[in-house]
Amino acid sequence: MTFDRRTFMQALSASAAISLLPRGASAGFAPKPSGWRRFELTTSVEIARNGAPVDLWVPVPAVTEENWARAGQADWTTNADRAELVTDPENGARFLHAAWDAGNAPAKLELVATAEAQDRHADLSDTGAVPLSSEDRSYYTAPTTLVPTDGIVKETAESIIGDATGDLEKARLIYDWIVLNTTRNPETRGCGLGDVASMLEMNNLTGKCADLNTLFVGLARAAGLPARDVYGLRVAPSRFGYKSLGAGSSDVTKAQHCRAEVFLDGIGWTAVDPADVRKVMLEEPPKNLSLDDSKVADVRAGLFGAWEGNWVAYNFAHDVALPGAASGPVSFLMYPEAEIDGAPLDALDPAGFAYTINAREIDL
Repeated sequence: MTFDRRTFMQALSASAAISLLPRGASAGFAPKPSGWRRFELTTSVEIARNGAPVDLWVPVPAVTEENWARAGQADWTTNADRAELVTDPENGARFLHAAWDAGNAPAKLELVATAEAQDRHADLSDTGAVPLSSEDRSYYTAPTTLVPTDGIVKETAESIIGDATGDLEKARLIYDWIVLNTTRNPETRGCGLGDVASMLEMNNLTGKCADLNTLFVGLARAAGLPARDVYGLRVAPSRFGYKSLGAGSSDVTKAQHCRAEVFLDGIGWTAVDPADVRKVMLEEPPKNLSLDDSKVADVRAGLFGAWEGNWVAYNFAHDVALPGAASGPVSFLMYPEAEIDGAPLDALDPAGFAYTINAREIDL
């Protein structure tokens, strides 16, 4: 796949100038740290066993970052024969693993986890942020099963960044390229697959957050920028009035959302969410908004460097090995996962699974 860089740069100049304005230039969507919020997440599961053994893995918030996330405690009640809280030693993902021996009584579990969040906002000038360690730089530029950093991914990254040299310029070019060239597909199940190479090879740049934001991560890594997906859950409405950027009720069973971060030398880990720009275009009333609509321009400017604290992060993990699973690692852990006698249930069908997730804000 090849891209006409001149055409891209012309489109970027014509329709994206607002995204390059200094931070704070957008008043309609301008998250800034203004205090921590605590949320309680209750995941309830009931699986019919019909004489078979069951294994269940439920994600638990594991991200603690100084300025925007604090993982809390987790407690549960269950009739499982065994249950333990597990932290993956490779990627830091945290989850509850419960197992039931063969039997007929439904497998029941209720997990209550807490986490704190607040709005974040990056100073995009060089503030002398502590450099990333060589170990972390290597880890966050490495390929994963669905996110290769060679072949068409590297070729595409190079066509986007051209002769850009600075981290900030490269990251902005990739972010704007995704905003300009991708489309949110409402028919995509769940949050998507995040199969970056297939998207590029098929020239099908559509999907949802785990597709579009993972595309950013893959292109950034291929360009030498450390980047990571952040898998989580929307837990409250947007205080900026965007219905599409928050949870519409306390029932957040289908409110999973993947965001992304990129590490910029001198600046540090920086929030990016091009997928939510495309979501606003598709879903925000009156829907099918254009790139130059003020609602879109505001979030496009805001979501490079900032995001709202109405969302709880689970983990940064790719290729998560679930202990005891017969079906192998999952590409990411953002939904409850389960197997009955070694056969996986459909995590994207909560009613058939069956599970529910509810969120409420509680006092600090």
